[in-house]
Amino acid sequence: MRALQVTELLPDHAGTALADLPLPQPGPGEVRVRVRAAAVNFPDLLMTRGDYQLKPELPFVAGMEFAGEIDALGDGVAGWGIGDAVVGGNRFGAMAEYCTVPAAALRTKPEGLTWEEAAAYPVAYLTAYVALVRCARIEAGEWLLVHGAAGGVGLAAVDLAGALGARVIAAASSADKRDAIARLYATDAVIDGAPGFRERVKELTGGVGADVIFDPVGGDVFDESTRCIAFGGRLLVIGFASGRIPEVSVNMPLIKGFSVVGVRAGEYGRRFPARGAENIAAVDALAAAGKIRPHVHAALDLADWREGFAMLERREVVGKVVLKP
Repeated sequence: MRALQVTELLPDHAGTALADLPLPQPGPGEVRVRVRAAAVNFPDLLMTRGDYQLKPELPFVAGMEFAGEIDALGDGVAGWGIGDAVVGGNRFGAMAEYCTVPAAALRTKPEGLTWEEAAAYPVAYLTAYVALVRCARIEAGEWLLVHGAAGGVGLAAVDLAGALGARVIAAASSADKRDAIARLYATDAVIDGAPGFRERVKELTGGVGADVIFDPVGGDVFDESTRCIAFGGRLLVIGFASGRIPEVSVNMPLIKGFSVVGVRAGEYGRRFPARGAENIAAVDALAAAGKIRPHVHAALDLADWREGFAMLERREVVGKVVLKP
């Protein structure tokens, strides 16, 4: 089979290349999936040079997120059949024509989504759901400010929040990205995420500020967000794409009465398995009902993986890039 294999951890993905590998065989409790589409995520890029916390033993096949059809069943697998359309995630191995994963890691592919859309939604929308529903307990009519709104997770938050009835302010760094967001989703406002956004947020919210702020950027964006959050608001820490981990003096949340809440969707599911299963079921139900629609920026052949990686590195992607093995 054709696969994107990492043999050395080197800068510029120099130790990564397409390879012809033996077809993997599913072990007990596993299935083999014919991959139709695999999403490209920043951890995939980081793992090729050893900069991610997960460091698989070399060599390994890249790719964490996929959609495809079950091709073979390992011993003891029940509830799945050959040809079932599925989506799933694994720590690596998805950027190949076939991958093997634990059967428990699979979900039924929502019928209304294409292969490419199905590969693009599980991780991003689960993160958005845990953030907005579990951590922020967002309510219909509340104001939500989404930073990095053109990114995979940010755009998922914009889409999901609309389905939940929130009033959404999407912040993005370039005019092209802002135009794309406005075209794709019915937000209440799309604004420039550059410094000074707090005045625009206050204007839009009648001077009150945003009830919930979704921040995958960190750095200066986080600092300024503390200046435009409503009393009793929830500032969600998703990540630090800016590269700087910010700090906050505790007198700020005390005086303004807001909470700073860390979001780790995967860890949430591991700590609270029953609630984790409920989260996944809720996201899948929204997708099946057509209430959320992931956006695929580009769908490329696996041979064009380097261009897909470069799109993320140039920060030009709106939504997700997927590779088709």
